[in-house]
Amino acid sequence: MGAGKTTVGRSLAQRTGLRFVDSDHEIERRRGASVNEIFASDGEAGFRELEQQVLDELTREPGIVLATGGGAVLREPNRRALHQRGTVVYLRAGPDELAHRMRNDRSRPLLRGADPRARLRELFRQRDPLYREVAHFTIETGRPSPAMLTQLVLAQLELAGVLDDAADEAG
Repeated sequence: MGAGKTTVGRSLAQRTGLRFVDSDHEIERRRGASVNEIFASDGEAGFRELEQQVLDELTREPGIVLATGGGAVLREPNRRALHQRGTVVYLRAGPDELAHRMRNDRSRPLLRGADPRARLRELFRQRDPLYREVAHFTIETGRPSPAMLTQLVLAQLELAGVLDDAADEAG
């Protein structure tokens, strides 16, 4: 959360001519409710169940750039589908950097509470090993611009020949 998945994913899709999909936006579209509203009505477990169904479908679609929600890696079926059906790039940002980026963001349901920075540290401790397990490539985000991050991702994918395969699948 806050690492730049949607921003970089959208830019990457524009640069490659692939279709961009944000899984959280797709969940919201299907349910007709925001992620916050789904968390409030169904709890995190209900949201994660819906997320798993949507990710199973999206990871079967060829020729897309998919940005997932930050907690998508919590479920093993999601990790397996993401790793086996696509090329996963982990945009890795530490909890202090994420806290700085999201210091004014009040829309994140998992960051509500007295100490969002402590919550980010706990989420990072829990999720970082899972992201590393799923990722084919890890990009340390630091503070480069979204354009620079997009270029770094493109370079990794080009070196691996992934973009040629994606273009072929997209038709």
